[in-house]
Amino acid sequence: MNCDGLRACSRECLSKKKECKVKECRLWIDYPLEYNCCLISIHVHGNMTLREVGERIGVSFARIKQIETEALMKMKHNRLLNE
Repeated sequence: MNCDGLRACSRECLSKKKECKVKECRLWIDYPLEYNCCLISIHVHGNMTLREVGERIGVSFARIKQIETEALMKMKHNRLLNE
């Protein structure tokens, strides 16, 4: 990764305006508008709402909220997050 937070493959997709076809990549999302790459989504939009995240990964806002709540509880439990 470079200082922009993108991988070389993400930079290549952006420069060529071409969707990523490597579905095995853990950063791949089925969102062709942003070249199927979550790094490109973040690079282009910065912080996103839970609705925007849900739209990109194909789940409801409510499910994203459940995931967020579970993650925050785990972080508090493991003392990775100050209360």
